[in-house]
Amino acid sequence: MTTHTALIVDDEPDIRDLLEITLSRMGITTLTAPDITCAKKLLGEHKPQLCLTDMNLPDGNGIELVQWIQQNTPCTPVAVITAYGNMDTAIESLKAGAFDFVSKPVELPRLRELVNSALRLSEAEANTQDTDDEPGLLLGKSTEIQKLRSQTRKLARSQAPVFISGESGSGKELVARMIHLQGPRRDGPFIAVNCGAIPSELMESEFFGHKKGSFTGAVENKDGLFRSANGGTLFLDEVADLPLAMQVKLLRAIQEKAVRPVGDTKEVPVDIRVLSATHKNLPDLVQEGIFRQDLFYRINVIELAVPPLRERPDDISLLARHILERIGKEYECEPASLTQGAIGRLKQYDFPGNVRELENVLERAFTLCDADQIDAGDLHLGNGVQTASSPTQVIAEGEANDDGTAPVPDGEIDLENYLENIERQAIEKALEATRWNKTAAAKRLGISFRALRYRLKKLGME
Repeated sequence: MTTHTALIVDDEPDIRDLLEITLSRMGITTLTAPDITCAKKLLGEHKPQLCLTDMNLPDGNGIELVQWIQQNTPCTPVAVITAYGNMDTAIESLKAGAFDFVSKPVELPRLRELVNSALRLSEAEANTQDTDDEPGLLLGKSTEIQKLRSQTRKLARSQAPVFISGESGSGKELVARMIHLQGPRRDGPFIAVNCGAIPSELMESEFFGHKKGSFTGAVENKDGLFRSANGGTLFLDEVADLPLAMQVKLLRAIQEKAVRPVGDTKEVPVDIRVLSATHKNLPDLVQEGIFRQDLFYRINVIELAVPPLRERPDDISLLARHILERIGKEYECEPASLTQGAIGRLKQYDFPGNVRELENVLERAFTLCDADQIDAGDLHLGNGVQTASSPTQVIAEGEANDDGTAPVPDGEIDLENYLENIERQAIEKALEATRWNKTAAAKRLGISFRALRYRLKKLGME
């Protein structure tokens, strides 16, 4: 059985005794130090799996010790004990590299959670010290992506809130998931939510849950996103879209590590790490009064910038190959390959939609190319060409107007469903006319066999 060791640094004997008793009951061997000088000596001799340090010490402060540990024993997670309500000090310690913090008077359940998380982190680092610690989500070999991978590994060790900035489609959620998977919470849930997709009147219930009967339609108790993420990570995507009233409640929940469900009278403690992201410029929104400054400082303890795809063109070939292999598996076809001309065209393109746009471009090209190779002309990048397989051009016999265009009903319509129905009818008629010979049906529709397979799968017609 592995014995864990923790170093307790505090100049008050009563506090040291309390922490020592609590950790000993958890089966942890403890070392104690009354000051920074003694702490450094013990850290060098024993290399403990955790260090707990008070902020105010006779020969310095806890942040100085955090910085020393980062330089000399970086594999030792360190947590800082701060004065009650002193969030500025807590945030400063997190920025210096502290794993987490706990406020005085120390609540023992909160302390146990922190200790268990730190020990899980130490074990994970010991197991992966000599291996590639990348789970394979952030693809690429460019300098930019290697730097990003290094940053996510470092941030995964901390419990500090991280703000992930970057353009739409650049992979901010992927980075958040990477931080979660490499940290001590990896066995807990990862809950991602798009803040702009929740109606404002439902936000409080969605985030914090509700009690049965608390409002019309509340037919049963609901946990909410915070409690669903308990023990894991909550990723707030497009956090800039939160209304001001919700920003106040979110700030309190993050600071107090507790939520109050709608209709309840008491708060429920939660143990989560909060990651957030947006493609908007949050500092500008703070200046405009659209986003609260106190919430900005709370979620932006550490900022991580995700580079746009145009800044790492050397990664495009690897990303494209991975995307095409995934598309081939999804549609049960052999993966297509890119010609050198196609790769060159992709590298020249600006990709305003980043990796998400690359995926869309390749999926379209995959369905339209005649052979198993995608050439530059199959990509249709930036030339506004409408493809022959566009649903507005695939019109079932007997469904067209005299001029060959599709009839559009009067009044409001759901355009996506309308075009999908036209496409479905055209495919059904072509399959019936060819006695369900897909090769012949594809020829009749003027599309490739692969394009037909893609459309059958997309429309759920298989």
